[in-house]
Amino acid sequence: MNSRRLLAGTVHLLRNGTCVAFAGTSGATQNSLVFDREMKKRQRDWAFSQSDYDAAQYLKEEIGWRVADKVFDLTKFNQLVLDIGCGSGYIAPHLIKENVGKIIQVDMSRKMVENSKGCDDERVEVERRCVDEEKLDGFEENQFDLLVTSMSAHWINALPQWFHRCHQILKPDCPFIGSMLAEDTLYELRCSLQLAEMERLGGVGSHISPFVRSQDVGGLLNSAGFDMITLDSDEIEVGFPNMFALMYDLQLMAESHCTHRRSLTLRRDVLLAAEAIYKSMYAKDTVYPATFKIISFIGWKKGPNSPKPAKRGSQSVSLKDIGKIVEDPELMRKISEDSGKKNK
Repeated sequence: MNSRRLLAGTVHLLRNGTCVAFAGTSGATQNSLVFDREMKKRQRDWAFSQSDYDAAQYLKEEIGWRVADKVFDLTKFNQLVLDIGCGSGYIAPHLIKENVGKIIQVDMSRKMVENSKGCDDERVEVERRCVDEEKLDGFEENQFDLLVTSMSAHWINALPQWFHRCHQILKPDCPFIGSMLAEDTLYELRCSLQLAEMERLGGVGSHISPFVRSQDVGGLLNSAGFDMITLDSDEIEVGFPNMFALMYDLQLMAESHCTHRRSLTLRRDVLLAAEAIYKSMYAKDTVYPATFKIISFIGWKKGPNSPKPAKRGSQSVSLKDIGKIVEDPELMRKISEDSGKKNK
């Protein structure tokens, strides 16, 4: 995937922080919170007010479409859906009346949520609320038929408590579908900045936040009470004309660094050194690759009609014969009928 266009060769730094980063670990207490949520809100408001904002949402639009695509795999109708951390609307435009009845979009940025995109299918009702997606206040237990989230959960401070809250407001026998950034995201930028600072300053500052580990997401979902958990990991590589174009796009995505212990400055000579290191270590044919690792998950809240895994040894087909079955519709029909008889 290529970024939208060549951007200016300078980076516009935010007043209260530097321009790079992402996130993803959880904090245990109020005194050990990792992320400054108020700063994140200001970053989102600032990004949305920029003229280039829409052009920089290519990654979020892609991930939002992937989350919406998983909704089409559900066989159940979802009357009430909550889009957690909707931003300017990346999931809702792809949903249709046959899948959902009403969508409630929530985000802590009032500017974003009040101007977020609704469904292209006008039959679907869309309600917009300015709510901190970390707390999810104002919702009742067992209220929603489906929860969705895209590119927002990696900014949550206390992920265990957040997953538990999501489990509370979800109805039994209903799923939670989402995607978030995981470890090794932007490793090229991280390494370039670290090496540049080691060379120029003799130490390393905090410019890119830590990410949640992919293997931890399943454990967090399970601890919160979710069942039938499915995890999927993918990498998206985006090409940029230079390191500064990448950093500027991160600002426009509202994904700038916002940890409480962030370094507030980044010297010009360090930036120039990092650009040279990035080019020599990672650039290919004048294209600077940036890797985004996406962890997608689906978890179900247990209920009386929850699907049960088949008993061990109950399979009637070997995995090595899958190719033959797919190519032979008659054999597939016969196996399906035999399986139905056994389940009766």
